[in-house]
Amino acid sequence: MIVGTGVDIAEASRIEQSLTKHGERFAKRVFTPNEIAYCEKFKNRAERYAARFAAKEAAFKALGTGWREGVRWLDVEITHQPSGKPELVLTGRAKELARELGVTRTAVSISHSDRYVVAQVIFESDD
Repeated sequence: MIVGTGVDIAEASRIEQSLTKHGERFAKRVFTPNEIAYCEKFKNRAERYAARFAAKEAAFKALGTGWREGVRWLDVEITHQPSGKPELVLTGRAKELARELGVTRTAVSISHSDRYVVAQVIFESDD
């Protein structure tokens, strides 16, 4: 059963502006070390960062909390399976809230162009 769903869209140019203006401070506040290492490997790094940003926002919406309940940016991480399929890793308060919702499975889908990124997150339970 679906217990939460969230969708978000982000502009790669806005993330690029934040990276340019605030640099490492912005990146370290929003993205995990693994996410930063992944994004920095690409020429179109802003697109990659924007994808993770949108997926994190979608996860917050799926949790039903937004910024309430003490969820932090770093509590949600986007990783990849060897096939390239994105995966959602929850830690800290995000993991606690997911447990309270009975979440047993997560799904994340990300699509991007050179300008926009869209992400969807679905939380499911066994009930």
